[in-house]
Amino acid sequence: MQPQYDFKTMKGGVRGKYYERYRKGTNVVLLEPDVAEAFPTEDAVNEALRGILGTARAVRRTGGLSDSALQPDPRRSKRRSSRA
Repeated sequence: MQPQYDFKTMKGGVRGKYYERYRKGTNVVLLEPDVAEAFPTEDAVNEALRGILGTARAVRRTGGLSDSALQPDPRRSKRRSSRA
């Protein structure tokens, strides 16, 4: 905000007036840099997520996966977020 803005003199402002409307129509997700590199556009992200949804629906229709298939793969290292 610019220092010349004087919010004390403004009348009728309501904090959070559009918050609910914003939350209903917006879903912002921050991607880690390596993921953003793999999916550089929103279309690429949406296509990948639709593929995952299709796979999940197919698995659900066919009776699901065994419990062992749902366990984390011990060979994959866990990623830690670099954000604090």
